Amino acid sequence: MGKEARKETAQDLAALVPEADLLGKIPIGYVRKHLLLPCRDADGTLVILSGRPDSTNALDEIRFLTGPATVLSAPEDIILGKIDTAYERQHAPEREIVEGLSGEWDFDVEAAIEETRDLLESPDEGPVIKFVHSLIFRAIQERSSDIHVEPFEKELVVRHRIDGILYPMVTPPRKWHAPVLSRIKVMANLDIGERRLPQDGRIRIRLGGKEIDIRVSVVPTAFGERAVLRILDRSNLLLGLEDIGLAPNELASLQRLLGRPNGILLVTGPTGSGKTTTLYGALQTLDSGAKNIITIEDPVEYQVHGVGQIQVNPKIHLTFAGGLRSILRQDPDIIMVGEIRDSETAVIAIQASLTGHLVLSTLHTNDSASAVTRLVDMGIEPFLVASSLSAVIAQRLVRKLCPDCRVPYDPSPAQWREMGLAGSPSGQFFRAGGCPSCMNTGYRGRVGIFEILIVDERLRALILERSDSEGIKKFGVSRGMRTILSAGAEKVCAGITSAEEVLRVTQED
Repeated sequence: MGKEARKETAQDLAALVPEADLLGKIPIGYVRKHLLLPCRDADGTLVILSGRPDSTNALDEIRFLTGPATVLSAPEDIILGKIDTAYERQHAPEREIVEGLSGEWDFDVEAAIEETRDLLESPDEGPVIKFVHSLIFRAIQERSSDIHVEPFEKELVVRHRIDGILYPMVTPPRKWHAPVLSRIKVMANLDIGERRLPQDGRIRIRLGGKEIDIRVSVVPTAFGERAVLRILDRSNLLLGLEDIGLAPNELASLQRLLGRPNGILLVTGPTGSGKTTTLYGALQTLDSGAKNIITIEDPVEYQVHGVGQIQVNPKIHLTFAGGLRSILRQDPDIIMVGEIRDSETAVIAIQASLTGHLVLSTLHTNDSASAVTRLVDMGIEPFLVASSLSAVIAQRLVRKLCPDCRVPYDPSPAQWREMGLAGSPSGQFFRAGGCPSCMNTGYRGRVGIFEILIVDERLRALILERSDSEGIKKFGVSRGMRTILSAGAEKVCAGITSAEEVLRVTQED
């Protein structure tokens, strides 16, 4: 094709769509410098937008990737606008997203630039700051819970966790690693000179009127430090118990348990299963005006009005066990222990429950029955477990199908049975589709599925007999306990989630 560019109308140029498959192969800096952008017209024909007819060498290099293509001339402002929009969608790292964003952030940008001037040699400081801002801005926009910044031998990979799943977002040049990590450290008040030891910090920002806390963890790896930024949106976490996915009878049971004056209520599940959200929901249902409620957490993620919250700090020997002992001298009615990690904490929590306190805590086990045997395995006498434990809630989080694009289908008999459902298939399931409102994942948001094991006299007898977890689970089911799989199957039949999603989070059980 000739290199002479045809003149196009503004309407014709607006109809051109940047060629997404090629954008990942061409750096944004290159197309900006030479004002060249591969696009498709309405007929699907490949064209190259050009703002500089004299860019012959650059045009030949682009054609090496595109093959034969028509060249169209366009004004510089139109090409730059299309480049910015196209690479923003591609999550290009050099994209200077959110112009003027610094005014929304709760830190002094100029001071930060001055403080890290010697570390920001390549690339220059402006793009690095805007890049880090754009990562956080985009993560909040897309409901991400975590940002992972991971260095490898030849690249730097940034991934976002959305609804529990990690998605690759950008792959900046490897040379961006040191300045990006330094910028994150400055924002989190960490030691930018320390690269050999793990560090933890916190960033607090305001964005669009929202208060956002970001918990930062930096650890050294073989290829340099990696950072994980946990985004804690205060407006999103504090859900009530009625909002987390409990069935009406489960909600009523949990509210009765929270009305008891003493005993231990355990919430179990793997990391990221929503245990903390459930505990905060429970705290909000309790009358903090009439009760003295104290928590010890690691870390304190959200402040709950009327509740005294203590942060674990191993550096000054403030552990769960030590903090729990101090709490007992504060005349508490209700105690929340972020996690029972060892037998010492477990013993103190049990003693607190036996002396007239309601204790809420979490434990890492796969199901509710395993929590009972786990306490015994930690060295707690079975009679102490039996006399103190009120109930165990096991839970998982499943992604909710996007209501705009979910696809109905008739399940096969095998899939029906795999979900633990009896008889022949008698209803529709839904599978994930994909649309712009869910970023083509087919899912939007998450909801909990629960299994509540209530400890009654007969179950206490089994605990005293040192029954294994399988025996305890069978007994719970015989007494009407709904398993996590059954709770998931109910949400599948209701079209809330997919069978694949429920099996994904329950397959280890």
